[in-house]
Amino acid sequence: MDLVSVVRGLSGLLWLGALGVLGLLVVRATRHQPVKSLVRTLLALAAAAILVTTVGAGLVFVPPQERGVVISALSPTGYRSQALTPGLHWIVPYVEYVVYYPISKQTYTMSSTPSEGAVEGDDSIKARTADGQLVYMDASVIFSIDPAKVVEVHIAWQDRYAHELVRPLVRGVIRDAVSQFRIEEVISTKRFELEQMISKTLAQRLEENGLTLEGFVLRNIAFTDEYAQAIEQKQIAEQKALQAKFVVEQKKQEAEQARQVAQGQADAAVIKAKGDAQARVIQAQAEAQALQLIAEVLQNNPDLLTYQYIEKLAPGVQVMLVPNDAPYLLPLPSMTPAPTATPTPTPQEAQP
Repeated sequence: MDLVSVVRGLSGLLWLGALGVLGLLVVRATRHQPVKSLVRTLLALAAAAILVTTVGAGLVFVPPQERGVVISALSPTGYRSQALTPGLHWIVPYVEYVVYYPISKQTYTMSSTPSEGAVEGDDSIKARTADGQLVYMDASVIFSIDPAKVVEVHIAWQDRYAHELVRPLVRGVIRDAVSQFRIEEVISTKRFELEQMISKTLAQRLEENGLTLEGFVLRNIAFTDEYAQAIEQKQIAEQKALQAKFVVEQKKQEAEQARQVAQGQADAAVIKAKGDAQARVIQAQAEAQALQLIAEVLQNNPDLLTYQYIEKLAPGVQVMLVPNDAPYLLPLPSMTPAPTATPTPTPQEAQP
């Protein structure tokens, strides 16, 4: 409880006491009883009530979140040029009074939802884009009164600044900004740029009228039913196009996979053929080297071939019948027993 409230409360009690004494005085006077003491008490209470009431009328307390504009009958302009700052102040009783203005942040909302905005019902902002499309925008503006310009705001707007200054100013700035963008830019690519443009312009216009822009929020953007249907159809078409593109890419991947498999099989066949050819070459080279070695051995040992031939024949063969015109590769064994050699006597044996 501040001092001003205490003084005004005391003033009220004194006036009630004065009225009580006055009532008692009337009762005693009608009964022809002495009232002299009551008259003195009444006069004292009345004087004290008038004094305390006057002091209470002159004392003014300004809270920290407010500023006070003094309306004065003593000033040529009708008001004091400087607003009262927070704290306890004295004004001239009965010829001056104070109008309080908040300097804390205030929010003004315009929305299509009836219970959200400052105005009941659909209060969204209707604007037309550069390509002629109609959009409905919900917005909130956060602002405050410049403490140094409270007197100017009072003179120009009094307490009507929210509805008669902020509201039309915001709606006009939004319409002007939206008209510079196409519908696609408003809803997607340049929405942030749009908000920045609105905030910059709005801050300048509010400052000219003694207000400070604390923030701007573009809450929602809605379209006409026709454009919403067009967007939906476009999205469906885009989804179909993406699906078709996905199918094409899938087919390409499958074809590429089949090509790679075929290429792998072909490469494997080529590698196998090369391996077989190299194996045959190595085998031929080995055979040639073997034949070369055999030829060299036969050249040095001609009877070896005959020996190998005989080794291949069945054991015990004594007779072979061959055609008369067949070439003889081997010398035929003799059909008669070999002659027995007769030893020649030496001269010593010939002598008796």
